Amino acid sequence: MTEPAPPPDPDEEQLALLPAPARARAVVRRTTPPRERTPDPVAEVDPVARVLVDVPLAHLDRPFDYAVPAPLAEAAQPGVRVKVRFAGQDVDGFVLERAATTTHIGRLQPLRRVVSAEPVLLPGVAALTGDVAARYAGTRSDVLRLAVPARHAAVEKETPPDPAPVPDARDPQAWAAYAGGPDVVAGLAGGAAPRAVWTVLPGDDGAALLADAAVATAASGRGALVCVPDRRDLARLDAALTARLGTGSHVVLAADAGPAKRYRAFLAVSRGAVRIVVGTRAAAFAPVHDLGLVAIWDDGDDLHDEPRAPYPHAREVLLLRAQAEGCAAVLASHARSVEAEYLLRTGWAEEVAAPRETVRARIAVDVAGADPLAESRDPGARTRLPSQALRLLRDAVADGPVLVQAPRVGYATRLACEHCRTPATCTVCRGPLRQRGPSRPLECAWCATPAPGWQCEECGHRGLRAPVLGDARTAEEIGRALPGVTVRQSSSGERVLDGVPATPAVVVATPGAEPPAEGGYAAVLLLDTWLLLGRADLRATEEAVRRWANAAALVRPAAEGGRVVAVGDPAHPGIQALVRWDPGGLARREIDERHSAHLPPASRVATLTGTRADLEQGLAALELPPGAEVLGPVPVEPPRDSTADVDQERYVLRVPRSGGASLSRALQDLQARRSTRKLPHLRVEVDPAELG
Repeated sequence: MTEPAPPPDPDEEQLALLPAPARARAVVRRTTPPRERTPDPVAEVDPVARVLVDVPLAHLDRPFDYAVPAPLAEAAQPGVRVKVRFAGQDVDGFVLERAATTTHIGRLQPLRRVVSAEPVLLPGVAALTGDVAARYAGTRSDVLRLAVPARHAAVEKETPPDPAPVPDARDPQAWAAYAGGPDVVAGLAGGAAPRAVWTVLPGDDGAALLADAAVATAASGRGALVCVPDRRDLARLDAALTARLGTGSHVVLAADAGPAKRYRAFLAVSRGAVRIVVGTRAAAFAPVHDLGLVAIWDDGDDLHDEPRAPYPHAREVLLLRAQAEGCAAVLASHARSVEAEYLLRTGWAEEVAAPRETVRARIAVDVAGADPLAESRDPGARTRLPSQALRLLRDAVADGPVLVQAPRVGYATRLACEHCRTPATCTVCRGPLRQRGPSRPLECAWCATPAPGWQCEECGHRGLRAPVLGDARTAEEIGRALPGVTVRQSSSGERVLDGVPATPAVVVATPGAEPPAEGGYAAVLLLDTWLLLGRADLRATEEAVRRWANAAALVRPAAEGGRVVAVGDPAHPGIQALVRWDPGGLARREIDERHSAHLPPASRVATLTGTRADLEQGLAALELPPGAEVLGPVPVEPPRDSTADVDQERYVLRVPRSGGASLSRALQDLQARRSTRKLPHLRVEVDPAELG
């Protein structure tokens, strides 16, 4: 193993890493006279294997050199799983490369055995794991668990499938509705690497259009990788590819697939038999050969965020792959994330969108409620179901199904003005305000700055409310208002409908659980828009518009009578963006506001969570880059994966975007130093999905 000079006995160093009971057992084994055994000769060619050992300790997150015994020389190739001796135990590892020499002074430990001669860690993916670990201040050991599925020995023994044939290039007509769309498809089919941020029209099937892009890439002899948020999107994309290519030309990679099924699909990709891969975030590391395209649908969906360390986002993983491998990249959605807009602003990608006249023919959005003029004409304009919304339901349900989007039960929201419902924010860092108890003062959830005597910036009111709403109550209200009309529910976490027929009915759905309707909905009603705008995180407006757009996109074209009505304040920028159907304009506005507040994507942010003593000790040793700001500490609930029974606090670290890599490197170094000294691990999240 490679150790710094002066080289200690590796066994002695590794023994010090073990808990006391395991260390005692290892010492006993070491002091027991070994049986006489003649060591195997080492391999004649490249006798050194550099192995990434599966040890989740930050200071050991590097390759170690091992000798390759001659009997294992043929099987111990780069990418295979091996067993090695480490700290007196047999542990798993991956061979990264074979070499002729080593910088280690002394005798190298030999490889114990090759677990499987199947190379499952391709060089490109191995490099990607290092890039992701560096980007998110994590360890490669943690990233490898996300990238390589568990081995299934029986599947490895199965007869490999024949390579899928190269499909014929097609000229998909659906892309012709978008300025620059045909050029993207033609470039993919011709072997080019276009980069596009693509705003999909309401009513268009994003899965079908992404399938066209994947087929065009495969026609050029290259591989394609497409990530979607959930199983329903995955089922639609799977069906679209099957309709175009038949079975066997693509594989589906998803975390919820069984071990055998997932490993079988993984091997088909790593062996090069299949070049098109579709899946959820688990597929972002798929070992696609000759990768020509990475694409992601609805990159703003929080399902793309990995909940396990180091918490990477599928979009960022795919962008790292596109940058490293020089392949095409497509970010497609009905709305637009701030990160996608930032790619356009920096010139990294080009915009693909339909002309305004085409958009106007597809979608028409009206606003009901919270308008002084409407209130003077309609006393019920500020109720949850204004008269305009009820008229829409009564008229539209006669022509087919109507979708009503209602916020989810128990949805976490921040405090808002009880008069105008403007979210309450901190005057120092613009973070959300909260009250941790009935007798506790208001404070910022980001920087812990107290906010005594809070007053609404919009209307001057001092009262606050914590909005809570249930979709079941919404269904009951509509059922009473429309007797005799069928009311169905589709709720995240309970029962999500896969689809609804074209018969008249009202479908009440929570955000993200809206089922598509046969032929499209006659109308879409968006209730309680202020509640989504009051979410306790930086992305409140962006996320609200994304959820509204995904629901509104299910309506019939405006030219065929399809209507969308949002109940809310027509003056709010998010509502205005929805009415104009201008997700790009909203994203640009969000970037400008965040730039002035030194928030992502103009800045890079990381959170550091732990006990107060550990955090103070860690910050004292943290070498922050120039321009860094430290906000906090803020008391937080312990993370779900923590077993700590003590109070946790969190600091927010903020640096200019140019210092992002330096911040991640500093956090990695901090974790390594703490690991060396056997200090408690601090939870680090770089660019977390939520700061509130």
